[in-house]
Amino acid sequence: MTDTLIDLIRHGEPEGGQRYRGGGTDDPLSELGWDQMRDALGESAPWDRIITSPMIRCQHFATELAERHGLPLAIEPAFREVGMGVWEGRAHAEVAESEPEAYAAFYRDPVGSRPAGAEPLDRFCARVAEAFDRLLETDADRHVLIVCHAGVSRAVAGHVLHMEAERWYGINIDYAGISRVRSGRFGPVVDFINRHRL
Repeated sequence: MTDTLIDLIRHGEPEGGQRYRGGGTDDPLSELGWDQMRDALGESAPWDRIITSPMIRCQHFATELAERHGLPLAIEPAFREVGMGVWEGRAHAEVAESEPEAYAAFYRDPVGSRPAGAEPLDRFCARVAEAFDRLLETDADRHVLIVCHAGVSRAVAGHVLHMEAERWYGINIDYAGISRVRSGRFGPVVDFINRHRL
């Protein structure tokens, strides 16, 4: 039996500046964002297949990468970013100015003080964990790349490490940051989180 390797890469910088992009805001990658992802992965393509979030800031790059290296590509709806409710698409600075108390509360307690209409973190964790566990079964002994989001990468790391959302929500995942989960005879472990190059 060989280990199963799951690499996760966050999308690069999207167009539109610094704003809340959850599961309902679908900006494309900026030119810099494309460069960030290409630089992070280089020219090697060690994967057996690629799985992507359905959002275009992930899917467009995943499609180009799969076509360039002749790899199978699948879209996984469960790897869509966590929904941010009424803050979707709004600039961070604008929310901080117009809703200072709610903004401060969210950063103190991102689990219990979510924006109105935001996806509950327990529901988000459950959908990501279910899809990830299914992937570990269907792709056992293979090497897979997931093109996704900061929230998804955090949720996977939290699931594997058995961390409460209060703890994993603070994990930093940069644009084009790469994380790896290795699963072998003793189950999945996190090899690294947020590496800048593969």
